[in-house]
Amino acid sequence: MATIKDVAALAGVSLGTASRVLSGSSQTSPDSRARVTAAAKQLNYIANGPARSLRRSRTDVLGLLVSDIRNPFFSELAHAAEREAQRRGYTVLLANADEDAEQEAAYLRTFASQRIDGLLIAPQGSDVTRLRSLRDSGLPLVFVDRSVEGLEVPTVATDNEDGVRRALTWLHERGHREVAFVGGPPEISTGRERRAAFLRVRDELGLSADPRLIAHGDFRAESGVEAMRAVLSSNARPTAVLSADGLMTLGVARALREDAASGLGAVEIVSFDDLDWFSLVSPPISAVRNDATAIGRLGVEALVDVIEGRPGASHQVATSFVDRSGGDRRGQDDVPDAGADA
Repeated sequence: MATIKDVAALAGVSLGTASRVLSGSSQTSPDSRARVTAAAKQLNYIANGPARSLRRSRTDVLGLLVSDIRNPFFSELAHAAEREAQRRGYTVLLANADEDAEQEAAYLRTFASQRIDGLLIAPQGSDVTRLRSLRDSGLPLVFVDRSVEGLEVPTVATDNEDGVRRALTWLHERGHREVAFVGGPPEISTGRERRAAFLRVRDELGLSADPRLIAHGDFRAESGVEAMRAVLSSNARPTAVLSADGLMTLGVARALREDAASGLGAVEIVSFDDLDWFSLVSPPISAVRNDATAIGRLGVEALVDVIEGRPGASHQVATSFVDRSGGDRRGQDDVPDAGADA
């Protein structure tokens, strides 16, 4: 790990100046602050004194850094994690990365400088440097919902292959062959895994391989709108769409509602993530139920094991499927002939 001496040397300042800047003192010049801050960022410097002290004392405080607290999945995960932590005698400090790697980095620096016993995190991307430095500082880490390739950390996440297979098999049995996919960002593990599962199961079932049926968002509602608009404007004719998370499903529904040719209801929506309001729209939205409660609970269990010197267990949590079709069958036979009179 980089030390404060490394930061001072790269910035071209004294050790005392670097220390004052990194401790937040105002008794430094703007130029020194800029140089030290840039050097610390370049070196992925972490103030690891408090992290080292964790090996000597306990605070009974856990950190939890979620990807987007507005996403009901992460709200449920955080609630379950907090309840399990309280049951075990811990308090939880909650932070929100807001699906932003820079905001995640800022919170990681904050947690690294605080007296916490361990950190649960849903990582934002594939950059392992900062997370590896944090782990190597001695702070126990557990990943929830998402993982990072190349970093050995206990991980509790959804079985994405299982969920996508449930959804596509259900759509196939209902007669759908032209199934669109609104996926998540490829730099995030859940985005990659759900897309890979979609392509694999799509081909196994013999569904359409038209590339115009695939678009991607960023796990936020507005990106779901834009992705679904892109599919519709490509002249592809999906009879169903699988959206890779609940918030993007909201965007997909908005895009279909505003599209005069398709319309909400003409294209059947299935969501990966089940939200409460899916049963209230017309027609209701069937969904893969992603067990956020189990992920939060098992994540805390694994983190406490690491804190107490035991191996933290990784878990792949199974999904279930909520069928809200009411038994009606839909599919490509229900799509009007493109050449038919209105």
